[in-house]
Amino acid sequence: MGDTPKMLKSQPIFTIHAELEAMMNLGRTPYGERRVIGIAGGTVSGPRLNGRVLPGGADWQIIRADGAADIQARYTLESDSGGRILVYSAGLRHGPPEVMAALARGDHVDPALYYFRTVLRFETSDPTAEWLNRILALAHGRREPRAVRLDVYEVE
Repeated sequence: MGDTPKMLKSQPIFTIHAELEAMMNLGRTPYGERRVIGIAGGTVSGPRLNGRVLPGGADWQIIRADGAADIQARYTLESDSGGRILVYSAGLRHGPPEVMAALARGDHVDPALYYFRTVLRFETSDPTAEWLNRILALAHGRREPRAVRLDVYEVE
C-alpha cells in the first residue's frame, strides 16, 4: 500500500474573519429552513494572503431535518495589493442540539463541541494571487457572535 499522502499543509494559508449582518429567516421550505446572512466585511491574514473581506457577500443556509446547517457562501476578498478574489464556499455545521442552540443565541461556544468545515474555491485576475485559481482549500470554522472565523488550508 505504501505511505498515505499528507493532504493538508500543517499551517493555514490564511485566516478569514468575516463580520456578519443580522440573519434573514425565510422560513421552512420543502428543502428545510432557509436563511440568509449577509457578510458586512472583515479581514484576511496569514502567510500566503493578507487583506480584507469586502461587504456584499452572503451565506445562504438550509437547516436540514437532521439539524445540520448546509452552508453555501459567496463573497469577495481584496488583497493588500488591491487584487480582488471571488470566494465560493460550501460546507456543513452541526452539533448537539444544546450546542447549536447556544450558537444561535450568540453565546461563545468552544469549537471543539461542534463540526464546522467548508470547502473553498477561488477565482481572481490578480497576478499576485493567481495561485488561488488552481487550488482547493478546506477550512475549519468557528462561529462567533456576529462573525465567522475560517482557518483555511490548501489541499495538496
